[in-house]
Amino acid sequence: MRTYPAPISDRPLRFALVGCGRIAQNHIAALREHAARCQLVAVCDIDAAARERAAAASGASAYRDLSTMLARAEADAVIIATPSGLHPSQVIEVAQAGRHVITEKPMATRWEDGKRMVAACDAAGVRLFVVKQNRRNATLQLLKQAVARKRFGRIYMVNLNVFWSRPQSYYDSAPWRGTWEFDGGALMNQASHYVDLLDWIIGPVESLHAYTATLARDIEVEDTGVISLRWRNGALGTMNVTMLAYPHNLEGSITVLGEKGTARIGGVAVNTIERWEFAEPEPEDAQVAQASYATTSVYGFGHPLYYDNVIRVLRGEAEPETDGREGLKSLEILIATYLSARDGRRVALPLEH
Repeated sequence: MRTYPAPISDRPLRFALVGCGRIAQNHIAALREHAARCQLVAVCDIDAAARERAAAASGASAYRDLSTMLARAEADAVIIATPSGLHPSQVIEVAQAGRHVITEKPMATRWEDGKRMVAACDAAGVRLFVVKQNRRNATLQLLKQAVARKRFGRIYMVNLNVFWSRPQSYYDSAPWRGTWEFDGGALMNQASHYVDLLDWIIGPVESLHAYTATLARDIEVEDTGVISLRWRNGALGTMNVTMLAYPHNLEGSITVLGEKGTARIGGVAVNTIERWEFAEPEPEDAQVAQASYATTSVYGFGHPLYYDNVIRVLRGEAEPETDGREGLKSLEILIATYLSARDGRRVALPLEH
Protein backbone atom coordinates (compact mmCIF):
# COMPACT_ATOMS: atom_id res chain seq x y z
CA MET A 1 0.00 0.00 0.00
CA ARG A 2 1.33 3.43 -0.99
CA THR A 3 1.76 6.00 1.78
CA TYR A 4 1.67 9.76 1.27
CA PRO A 5 2.58 12.80 3.40
CA ALA A 6 0.07 13.87 6.03
CA PRO A 7 -2.92 15.81 4.67
CA ILE A 8 -2.68 19.60 4.78
CA SER A 9 -5.87 20.98 6.31
CA ASP A 10 -4.66 23.68 8.71
CA ARG A 11 -3.62 26.22 6.06
CA PRO A 12 -4.14 26.99 2.35
CA LEU A 13 -2.33 24.66 -0.03
CA ARG A 14 0.59 26.18 -1.92
CA PHE A 15 0.89 25.49 -5.68
CA ALA A 16 3.67 26.30 -8.12
CA LEU A 17 3.29 26.37 -11.92
CA VAL A 18 5.84 25.37 -14.58
CA GLY A 19 5.05 26.55 -18.09
CA CYS A 20 3.20 29.84 -18.58
CA GLY A 21 1.78 29.39 -22.08
CA ARG A 22 -1.78 28.99 -23.40
CA ILE A 23 -3.20 26.47 -20.95
CA ALA A 24 -1.52 28.06 -17.91
CA GLN A 25 -4.18 30.77 -17.88
CA ASN A 26 -6.85 28.14 -17.19
CA HIS A 27 -4.86 26.83 -14.23
CA ILE A 28 -4.30 30.30 -12.80
CA ALA A 29 -8.00 31.16 -13.13
CA ALA A 30 -9.08 27.83 -11.60
CA LEU A 31 -6.84 28.25 -8.56
CA ARG A 32 -8.17 31.78 -8.11
CA GLU A 33 -11.68 30.32 -7.72
CA HIS A 34 -10.41 28.25 -4.78
CA ALA A 35 -8.54 31.12 -3.11
CA ALA A 36 -9.93 30.22 0.31
CA ARG A 37 -8.19 26.85 0.22
CA CYS A 38 -5.09 27.40 -1.93
CA GLN A 39 -2.73 29.93 -3.44
CA LEU A 40 -0.32 30.04 -6.36
CA VAL A 41 3.04 30.99 -4.84
CA ALA A 42 5.44 30.54 -7.77
CA VAL A 43 5.52 30.42 -11.58
CA CYS A 44 8.32 29.34 -13.87
CA ASP A 45 9.10 29.67 -17.59
CA ILE A 46 12.24 30.13 -19.69
CA ASP A 47 10.34 32.81 -21.64
CA ALA A 48 10.71 36.00 -19.63
CA ALA A 49 7.62 37.68 -21.07
CA ALA A 50 5.41 34.64 -20.40
CA ARG A 51 6.55 34.21 -16.81
CA GLU A 52 6.17 37.90 -16.03
CA ARG A 53 2.64 37.91 -17.42
CA ALA A 54 1.80 34.90 -15.26
CA ALA A 55 3.38 36.50 -12.20
CA ALA A 56 1.44 39.72 -12.77
CA ALA A 57 -1.82 37.79 -13.23
CA SER A 58 -1.35 35.68 -10.11
CA GLY A 59 0.84 37.65 -7.74
CA ALA A 60 3.23 34.68 -7.59
CA SER A 61 7.02 34.84 -7.50
CA ALA A 62 8.66 34.22 -10.89
CA TYR A 63 11.54 31.85 -11.64
CA ARG A 64 13.42 31.07 -14.83
CA ASP A 65 14.09 27.38 -14.19
CA LEU A 66 12.43 24.52 -12.34
CA SER A 67 15.41 23.56 -10.19
CA THR A 68 15.70 27.05 -8.73
CA MET A 69 11.98 27.22 -8.09
CA LEU A 70 12.01 23.87 -6.29
CA ALA A 71 14.92 25.03 -4.13
CA ARG A 72 13.42 28.38 -3.18
CA ALA A 73 9.62 28.18 -3.36
CA GLU A 74 7.65 26.63 -0.51
CA ALA A 75 5.18 24.72 -2.68
CA ASP A 76 3.21 21.64 -1.68
CA ALA A 77 2.43 20.69 -5.28
CA VAL A 78 3.76 21.65 -8.70
CA ILE A 79 1.67 21.98 -11.88
CA ILE A 80 3.41 20.94 -15.11
CA ALA A 81 2.03 22.85 -18.12
CA THR A 82 5.04 22.61 -20.44
CA PRO A 83 5.36 20.85 -23.84
CA SER A 84 4.33 17.22 -23.47
CA GLY A 85 7.76 15.77 -24.15
CA LEU A 86 9.15 17.62 -21.12
CA HIS A 87 6.59 16.20 -18.69
CA PRO A 88 8.47 13.00 -17.73
CA SER A 89 11.77 14.59 -16.67
CA GLN A 90 10.03 17.46 -14.90
CA VAL A 91 7.54 15.24 -13.07
CA ILE A 92 10.38 13.02 -11.87
CA GLU A 93 12.43 16.03 -10.72
CA VAL A 94 9.46 17.43 -8.81
CA ALA A 95 8.70 14.06 -7.23
CA GLN A 96 12.29 13.59 -6.12
CA ALA A 97 12.07 17.03 -4.48
CA GLY A 98 9.19 15.66 -2.38
CA ARG A 99 6.37 17.65 -3.97
CA HIS A 100 3.07 16.39 -5.31
CA VAL A 101 2.67 16.76 -9.09
CA ILE A 102 -0.18 17.78 -11.39
CA THR A 103 0.69 17.25 -15.06
CA GLU A 104 -1.17 18.40 -18.13
CA LYS A 105 -2.22 15.96 -20.84
CA PRO A 106 -0.84 13.88 -22.36
CA MET A 107 1.20 12.82 -19.33
CA ALA A 108 3.97 11.66 -21.70
CA THR A 109 4.56 10.94 -25.37
CA ARG A 110 6.17 7.53 -24.75
CA TRP A 111 4.81 4.51 -22.86
CA GLU A 112 8.01 3.85 -20.91
CA ASP A 113 8.15 7.49 -19.82
CA GLY A 114 4.60 7.31 -18.47
CA LYS A 115 5.48 4.25 -16.39
CA ARG A 116 8.66 5.93 -15.10
CA MET A 117 6.62 8.92 -13.94
CA VAL A 118 4.24 6.73 -11.93
CA ALA A 119 7.14 4.73 -10.46
CA ALA A 120 9.04 7.89 -9.47
CA CYS A 121 6.05 9.35 -7.66
CA ASP A 122 5.42 6.03 -5.90
CA ALA A 123 9.07 5.87 -4.81
CA ALA A 124 8.99 9.45 -3.52
CA GLY A 125 5.66 8.93 -1.75
CA VAL A 126 3.95 11.83 -3.54
CA ARG A 127 0.70 12.12 -5.47
CA LEU A 128 0.65 12.26 -9.27
CA PHE A 129 -2.42 13.83 -10.86
CA VAL A 130 -3.08 13.95 -14.61
CA VAL A 131 -5.30 16.79 -15.85
CA LYS A 132 -8.53 15.45 -17.39
CA GLN A 133 -10.80 18.45 -16.91
CA ASN A 134 -13.27 17.38 -19.61
CA ARG A 135 -14.45 14.57 -17.33
CA ARG A 136 -16.04 17.28 -15.20
CA ASN A 137 -18.25 18.59 -18.05
CA ALA A 138 -21.89 18.27 -16.97
CA THR A 139 -22.72 16.67 -20.33
CA LEU A 140 -20.13 13.91 -19.92
CA GLN A 141 -21.00 13.36 -16.26
CA LEU A 142 -24.57 12.51 -17.32
CA LEU A 143 -23.31 10.14 -20.03
CA LYS A 144 -20.91 8.45 -17.61
CA GLN A 145 -23.75 7.92 -15.11
CA ALA A 146 -26.02 6.48 -17.81
CA VAL A 147 -23.39 3.93 -18.85
CA ALA A 148 -22.53 3.06 -15.24
CA ARG A 149 -26.21 2.46 -14.47
CA LYS A 150 -26.51 0.26 -17.59
CA ARG A 151 -29.28 2.40 -19.06
CA PHE A 152 -28.10 1.56 -22.59
CA GLY A 153 -28.41 -2.17 -21.95
CA ARG A 154 -25.80 -3.76 -24.15
CA ILE A 155 -23.75 -1.10 -25.94
CA TYR A 156 -23.49 -1.86 -29.66
CA MET A 157 -21.57 1.01 -31.22
CA VAL A 158 -19.64 4.11 -30.15
CA ASN A 159 -18.37 6.92 -32.38
CA LEU A 160 -16.18 9.90 -31.50
CA ASN A 161 -15.44 12.79 -33.86
CA VAL A 162 -12.95 15.60 -33.34
CA PHE A 163 -13.14 17.88 -36.38
CA TRP A 164 -11.10 20.93 -35.45
CA SER A 165 -8.95 23.47 -37.25
CA ARG A 166 -5.28 24.15 -36.55
CA PRO A 167 -3.71 26.31 -39.27
CA GLN A 168 -0.02 26.12 -40.14
CA SER A 169 0.50 29.32 -38.13
CA TYR A 170 -0.51 27.42 -34.98
CA TYR A 171 2.27 24.88 -35.49
CA ASP A 172 4.74 27.59 -36.49
CA SER A 173 4.05 29.53 -33.26
CA ALA A 174 6.59 27.45 -31.31
CA PRO A 175 9.40 25.13 -32.50
CA TRP A 176 8.19 22.21 -30.34
CA ARG A 177 4.71 22.12 -31.85
CA GLY A 178 4.05 19.32 -34.31
CA THR A 179 7.12 17.31 -33.26
CA TRP A 180 7.21 13.68 -32.16
CA GLU A 181 9.51 14.31 -29.21
CA PHE A 182 7.76 17.24 -27.56
CA ASP A 183 4.19 17.40 -28.85
CA GLY A 184 2.58 14.43 -30.57
CA GLY A 185 -0.02 14.78 -33.28
CA ALA A 186 -3.75 15.39 -33.60
CA LEU A 187 -4.60 12.26 -31.61
CA MET A 188 -2.07 12.65 -28.81
CA ASN A 189 -2.31 16.39 -28.33
CA GLN A 190 -5.55 17.97 -29.51
CA ALA A 191 -7.79 14.87 -29.18
CA SER A 192 -6.18 13.50 -26.01
CA HIS A 193 -9.24 14.24 -23.84
CA TYR A 194 -11.46 12.40 -26.33
CA VAL A 195 -9.17 9.36 -26.33
CA ASP A 196 -9.64 9.41 -22.55
CA LEU A 197 -13.39 8.94 -23.03
CA LEU A 198 -12.86 5.60 -24.81
CA ASP A 199 -11.90 3.86 -21.57
CA TRP A 200 -13.40 6.16 -18.93
CA ILE A 201 -16.95 6.04 -20.29
CA ILE A 202 -17.17 2.84 -22.35
CA GLY A 203 -14.65 0.58 -20.60
CA PRO A 204 -11.42 -1.28 -21.40
CA VAL A 205 -10.47 -1.50 -25.09
CA GLU A 206 -9.82 -5.02 -26.36
CA SER A 207 -8.05 -4.09 -29.62
CA LEU A 208 -7.76 -1.38 -32.26
CA HIS A 209 -6.59 -0.69 -35.79
CA ALA A 210 -5.56 2.80 -36.86
CA TYR A 211 -4.50 4.89 -39.82
CA THR A 212 -2.82 8.28 -39.48
CA ALA A 213 -1.79 10.81 -42.11
CA THR A 214 -0.16 14.19 -42.50
CA LEU A 215 -2.33 15.58 -45.27
CA ALA A 216 -1.88 19.34 -45.20
CA ARG A 217 0.35 20.66 -42.43
CA ASP A 218 4.15 20.90 -42.58
CA ILE A 219 4.76 18.95 -39.36
CA GLU A 220 6.41 15.68 -38.25
CA VAL A 221 3.24 14.21 -36.77
CA GLU A 222 -0.25 13.45 -38.05
CA ASP A 223 -2.88 16.10 -38.67
CA THR A 224 -5.54 13.42 -39.31
CA GLY A 225 -6.26 9.93 -37.96
CA VAL A 226 -8.94 7.24 -37.71
CA ILE A 227 -9.23 4.34 -35.28
CA SER A 228 -11.45 1.24 -35.41
CA LEU A 229 -12.05 -0.19 -31.93
CA ARG A 230 -13.41 -3.25 -30.18
CA TRP A 231 -14.15 -2.98 -26.46
CA ARG A 232 -14.06 -5.86 -24.00
CA ASN A 233 -17.82 -5.50 -23.53
CA GLY A 234 -18.25 -6.37 -27.22
CA ALA A 235 -19.05 -2.90 -28.52
CA LEU A 236 -17.52 -1.76 -31.81
CA GLY A 237 -16.68 1.81 -32.68
CA THR A 238 -14.61 4.41 -34.43
CA MET A 239 -12.76 7.60 -33.62
CA ASN A 240 -12.20 10.16 -36.37
CA VAL A 241 -9.84 13.08 -35.80
CA THR A 242 -8.60 15.89 -37.99
CA MET A 243 -7.13 19.34 -37.47
CA LEU A 244 -8.07 20.31 -41.04
CA ALA A 245 -11.72 21.33 -40.65
CA TYR A 246 -12.42 24.41 -42.79
CA PRO A 247 -12.54 27.19 -41.82
CA HIS A 248 -12.71 26.67 -38.04
CA ASN A 249 -13.49 24.10 -35.33
CA LEU A 250 -16.58 22.13 -36.33
CA GLU A 251 -17.30 19.31 -33.89
CA GLY A 252 -16.19 17.40 -30.83
CA SER A 253 -18.70 14.61 -30.22
CA ILE A 254 -19.41 11.18 -28.80
CA THR A 255 -22.35 8.98 -29.85
CA VAL A 256 -23.38 5.83 -27.96
CA LEU A 257 -25.88 3.35 -29.43
CA GLY A 258 -27.24 0.57 -27.24
CA GLU A 259 -30.14 -1.87 -27.08
CA LYS A 260 -32.15 0.40 -24.76
CA GLY A 261 -30.72 3.85 -25.39
CA THR A 262 -29.18 6.35 -27.79
CA ALA A 263 -27.18 9.39 -26.75
CA ARG A 264 -25.16 11.91 -28.68
CA ILE A 265 -23.16 14.71 -27.10
CA GLY A 266 -21.89 17.15 -29.68
CA GLY A 267 -21.19 20.82 -30.18
CA VAL A 268 -17.67 22.05 -30.78
CA ALA A 269 -16.36 20.31 -27.64
CA VAL A 270 -18.92 17.79 -26.22
CA ASN A 271 -20.83 20.73 -24.76
CA THR A 272 -24.33 20.02 -26.14
CA ILE A 273 -26.57 17.01 -25.54
CA GLU A 274 -28.15 16.51 -28.98
CA ARG A 275 -29.89 13.14 -28.45
CA TRP A 276 -30.92 11.52 -25.16
CA GLU A 277 -33.42 8.68 -25.58
CA PHE A 278 -33.82 5.70 -23.29
CA ALA A 279 -36.41 2.95 -22.95
CA GLU A 280 -36.82 3.71 -19.25
CA PRO A 281 -36.97 7.32 -18.00
CA GLU A 282 -34.89 8.31 -14.97
CA PRO A 283 -34.95 11.42 -12.73
CA GLU A 284 -31.60 12.66 -14.10
CA ASP A 285 -33.19 13.09 -17.54
CA ALA A 286 -34.55 16.38 -16.22
CA GLN A 287 -30.95 17.66 -16.04
CA VAL A 288 -30.30 17.22 -19.76
CA ALA A 289 -31.51 20.65 -20.85
CA GLN A 290 -29.43 22.38 -18.17
CA ALA A 291 -26.29 20.31 -18.83
CA SER A 292 -25.65 21.79 -22.28
CA TYR A 293 -23.65 25.00 -22.34
CA ALA A 294 -22.18 27.44 -24.81
CA THR A 295 -18.42 27.52 -25.16
CA THR A 296 -15.90 29.51 -27.14
CA SER A 297 -13.03 27.32 -25.96
CA VAL A 298 -12.31 23.65 -26.62
CA TYR A 299 -10.80 23.55 -23.12
CA GLY A 300 -14.27 23.73 -21.59
CA PHE A 301 -14.90 24.87 -18.02
CA GLY A 302 -13.73 21.83 -16.07
CA HIS A 303 -10.48 23.11 -14.55
CA PRO A 304 -12.06 24.58 -11.37
CA LEU A 305 -13.96 21.34 -10.71
CA TYR A 306 -10.83 19.34 -11.46
CA TYR A 307 -8.86 21.36 -8.91
CA ASP A 308 -11.58 20.90 -6.32
CA ASN A 309 -10.77 17.18 -6.37
CA VAL A 310 -7.00 17.79 -6.22
CA ILE A 311 -7.39 20.13 -3.25
CA ARG A 312 -9.70 17.76 -1.40
CA VAL A 313 -7.27 14.86 -1.94
CA LEU A 314 -4.34 16.85 -0.56
CA ARG A 315 -6.50 17.91 2.39
CA GLY A 316 -7.32 14.26 3.10
CA GLU A 317 -10.99 14.59 2.15
CA ALA A 318 -11.22 12.55 -1.07
CA GLU A 319 -9.57 10.05 -3.38
CA PRO A 320 -8.04 11.21 -6.68
CA GLU A 321 -10.26 10.99 -9.76
CA THR A 322 -7.38 10.99 -12.25
CA ASP A 323 -4.10 9.80 -10.77
CA GLY A 324 -1.05 8.61 -12.69
CA ARG A 325 -2.40 5.12 -13.22
CA GLU A 326 -5.63 6.52 -14.61
CA GLY A 327 -3.55 8.69 -16.92
CA LEU A 328 -1.70 5.63 -18.20
CA LYS A 329 -4.97 4.20 -19.56
CA SER A 330 -5.37 6.84 -22.26
CA LEU A 331 -1.61 6.92 -22.93
CA GLU A 332 -1.72 3.16 -23.57
CA ILE A 333 -4.50 3.60 -26.14
CA LEU A 334 -2.52 6.39 -27.82
CA ILE A 335 0.65 4.33 -28.02
CA ALA A 336 -1.32 1.35 -29.38
CA THR A 337 -2.80 3.68 -32.01
CA TYR A 338 0.60 4.85 -33.22
CA LEU A 339 1.98 1.29 -33.24
CA SER A 340 -0.99 0.15 -35.32
CA ALA A 341 -0.66 3.00 -37.80
CA ARG A 342 3.09 2.49 -38.12
CA ASP A 343 3.00 -1.28 -38.57
CA GLY A 344 -0.33 -1.63 -40.38
CA ARG A 345 -1.72 -4.14 -37.89
CA ARG A 346 -4.32 -4.71 -35.23
CA VAL A 347 -2.95 -4.06 -31.73
CA ALA A 348 -4.40 -5.85 -28.72
CA LEU A 349 -4.54 -4.30 -25.24
CA PRO A 350 -3.10 -4.27 -22.69
CA LEU A 351 0.30 -3.67 -24.27
CA GLU A 352 1.92 -5.67 -21.46
CA HIS A 353 0.68 -8.66 -19.47
